[in-house]
Amino acid sequence: MDDQNKNLILATALSFVVILIWFLLFPPPAPDTPLEGTAEQSAAETASVPAAPATGTATAPADTPTDESATALEEAARVTIETPRLTGSISLLGGRIDDLKLKDYRTTRQDDAPIVTMLSPQGTNDAYYALQGWAAGSGIDAEAVPGPSTTWTLTSGDTLGVDAPITLSWDNGAGQTFTRTITVDADYMFSLTQTVTNDGEDPVTLSPYGMIVQHTEPDDLENFFILHEGAVAVANEELAETDWEDIAEADINAEWGRQAIVTKDVASGWVGFTDHFWQAILIPGAGQSFDQALTYDARSDIYRAITRLPTQTVAPGASAEVQTQLFAGAKEWAILREYEAEGVVKFIDSIDWGWFAFLTKPIFWLLHELNKLIGNMGWAIIGLTLIIKAVLFPLAYKSYVSMAKMKELQPQMEKLKEQAGDDRQKMQQGMMELYKKEKVNPAAGCLPILLQIPIFFSLYKVIFVTIELRHAPFFGPFQDLSAPDPTSIFNLFGLLPWAGPAPETFMALIFIGILPLLLGISMWLQQKLNPAPTDPTQQMIFAWMPWVFMFMLGSFASGLVVYWIANNTITFTQQYLIMRSQGYKPDLMGNITSGFKRKPKADADAKAPAKKGGK
Repeated sequence: MDDQNKNLILATALSFVVILIWFLLFPPPAPDTPLEGTAEQSAAETASVPAAPATGTATAPADTPTDESATALEEAARVTIETPRLTGSISLLGGRIDDLKLKDYRTTRQDDAPIVTMLSPQGTNDAYYALQGWAAGSGIDAEAVPGPSTTWTLTSGDTLGVDAPITLSWDNGAGQTFTRTITVDADYMFSLTQTVTNDGEDPVTLSPYGMIVQHTEPDDLENFFILHEGAVAVANEELAETDWEDIAEADINAEWGRQAIVTKDVASGWVGFTDHFWQAILIPGAGQSFDQALTYDARSDIYRAITRLPTQTVAPGASAEVQTQLFAGAKEWAILREYEAEGVVKFIDSIDWGWFAFLTKPIFWLLHELNKLIGNMGWAIIGLTLIIKAVLFPLAYKSYVSMAKMKELQPQMEKLKEQAGDDRQKMQQGMMELYKKEKVNPAAGCLPILLQIPIFFSLYKVIFVTIELRHAPFFGPFQDLSAPDPTSIFNLFGLLPWAGPAPETFMALIFIGILPLLLGISMWLQQKLNPAPTDPTQQMIFAWMPWVFMFMLGSFASGLVVYWIANNTITFTQQYLIMRSQGYKPDLMGNITSGFKRKPKADADAKAPAKKGGK
């Protein structure tokens, strides 16, 4: 076996092994399931209020009893939220932002599918909502600060919308008046201004907080290794991703009174919960230091993401004000980038870019820009492939030139093998001298193949995690490039009057779609640019590899298969033209037809060792 074939087999086998392990350990997730919860949740207590930091005497009020809070929540008045992209309501009980739906997204691709539910009130399945309030310090009782059970009064506005703020107020009857003004922009960002005015005779000490509450671990988790789901936070430029189970297994924190992961004195950052495409994030105002906490209450199975701002002392006749923001919506790259430009530090990193972030970020940026220009994500992927191949062309050119020269050296290499006989050291020395003389690098063919591995994984990450690929159409039956090919050989790609196997079944892996089939054919044609190796083991590996890859990648996102087909097609064209330019004309048809020919029996007998005695 010559060094060229050894290197080619090594690189191809490495690619095969890496992708096979990836496929076996981290299989593609099941298709989208509706996100809207309808089942009533069993009794669960409401969110508890964090204690004020240790300035004066801090008191944390007890949680509101479940039955009382649930009844009060149902009976409480609500303020409508209506913007071009959001619809929902705010409960005047606690001023909870707990009913929010995203108008631009549906749970499935069907036109009549329900729109996605972002936040839902206590008492619904997977209750998920946001709270703001004040924790009591010295000079004020716990019942005299607004918390989860405070009934607010709407004092201005009637519907929260873009350029249509609302104001809530509450008088504690002990000399302090609290107000909360809420605004929302045209996308997913709520801004809250909380004010306390002290008309009492003594100073009061209290601490503002924000809280996102998730009742139980969400039911619709993907549970896929490539995707982070759980808490996400930035503290002083450092990104932290924490899984749900890591919060539940955290140590008991005496200050917070439950299992907690706490980061103190954060100068800039944010914290919240994220899943595949949506997230709810608390963002304290710029210039405000705060404590960050992720807590879990095992008694009620409730997770909380909390921001607690420094204690403020309000003198008689004075007031204090704090500003915070709440993001609740889709993780759209362009929107997150705008918020980051406006001062939300590293907000773009709330998208899970993964280990290859240095590749996934620029790849997505380029794909996003191409999609804006072309208007079709499938063609944008093909355009991205062309650009990647153009960037790698100098390396590919050297590789293919080297491969063409290796073909020219084949007769001399065979001669060296005959001269060396069984002396492998002599043969290797002769080969190295030949390579040096002819200025050929036998390893040059491996590097382009190896470089494709991180690019492949990075593109897979981009296609899987970014919402811009969710339900992105290409043409015909390919209406979701983030999902596997919906066609199937089982019904002749839709020509026969019955449905193909469900995507998550084993039958779907066998009865592949048209895109995986084209992938296998493109890999097979690329192989046929070179004659089949003489070694039977090599022949078998090369013969099976395209079809193994075809079935392996059949259940991957169709956008990724489109990339691989385009990559194979461009690689085939480049290699053919470069080899022709170097004086080596690939016998494509001859290599194809030779694979279907059986060896004559006479040839096999001639190669067999002669028997003793001439018989």
